[in-house]
Amino acid sequence: MERSEYMEMFDRIINDRCIRWDKLSGSSVLITGGTGLIGSTLTKAILEHNRVFGTDISVTLPVRDQAKAEKIYGNSSSMPEMIVMDLASSRYIPGRYDYIIHGASVTSSQTMVTDPVGTIDLAYTGTKKILELARRSGSKGVVYLSSMEVYGITDSSMNPITEDKLGFVSLSNVRSSYQESKRICELLAYSYYREYGVPVVTARLAQTFGPGVDRSDGRIYSQFAKSIMEGRDIVLHTEGNSVGNYCDIRDTASAILCLLTTGAGGEAYNVVNEANTLTIRDMAQMCAAKLSEGKTGVVFDIPEDNRYGYAPDTKMRLSSAKLSKLGWSPCYTLEDMFRDLISRWENGG
Repeated sequence: MERSEYMEMFDRIINDRCIRWDKLSGSSVLITGGTGLIGSTLTKAILEHNRVFGTDISVTLPVRDQAKAEKIYGNSSSMPEMIVMDLASSRYIPGRYDYIIHGASVTSSQTMVTDPVGTIDLAYTGTKKILELARRSGSKGVVYLSSMEVYGITDSSMNPITEDKLGFVSLSNVRSSYQESKRICELLAYSYYREYGVPVVTARLAQTFGPGVDRSDGRIYSQFAKSIMEGRDIVLHTEGNSVGNYCDIRDTASAILCLLTTGAGGEAYNVVNEANTLTIRDMAQMCAAKLSEGKTGVVFDIPEDNRYGYAPDTKMRLSSAKLSKLGWSPCYTLEDMFRDLISRWENGG
């Protein structure tokens, strides 16, 4: 990424008035999951804020692969501090930190299905270690990165989905290892807030993408983007009636930092751009109509036996009203997200 592109990427975050950068100035911040899309975006944004405004915020990342991490941060304004460790197996996280963002988690659906025990164990034990670290450090702010999947299966009559509503999660489906582990970690976080006063806030993230997603990503938005780039029709193996909730990576990072500095301890907040909530079919048609210059259409290839294993249609529509009251508002449309993702891939990013 060229330096000008790098600065533009983080300009939206470092200038967001809903983030209390004055609280972070001169502080120490620990970020887990720092080699993932969200963790690396947060880290780079803080380092860029240091460069532009001289805020002298130190950022520390626990990483398993230091070489991978150094490659990710090679074009940053400076390198974060790194602790080489495995969060799952390490007994103790060294140091004390003013602020903590806990984003380390299993993200592969295949892993959730093939290793549900490991998925649950990593979530719970990793989160408990982080909360103990926050307790020991007397941290001023902690954000636990959860997921909209905690809501489970909801009925359309429940829309808009606010933070006080929960749907059904099957305990006989191993894929539920992810959803239930997020739920127990949210409860653990709240318990640390109530019992020990740890000021932890939960961010329930919608599907997040945009510039920075790896080209190897196989999720549906990546498949659509690749179809546009290659001039191929977008192929849907369902009617595309499921509703998706999306938020740009830059808007998501801004929201997390807003919650870190202004969120209320013990509370959960949805992080979503409501304008980017639409059905898979509508998203495919938008991509074909607005991004492909007529080279791409939408084709339906729906097998009778559901050989692709797609889940039943979902109609959940998340509400961002609670987060908006903190002064946060999203900037990027779904079209922006696709255009920026495709542009980055086309330029080798």
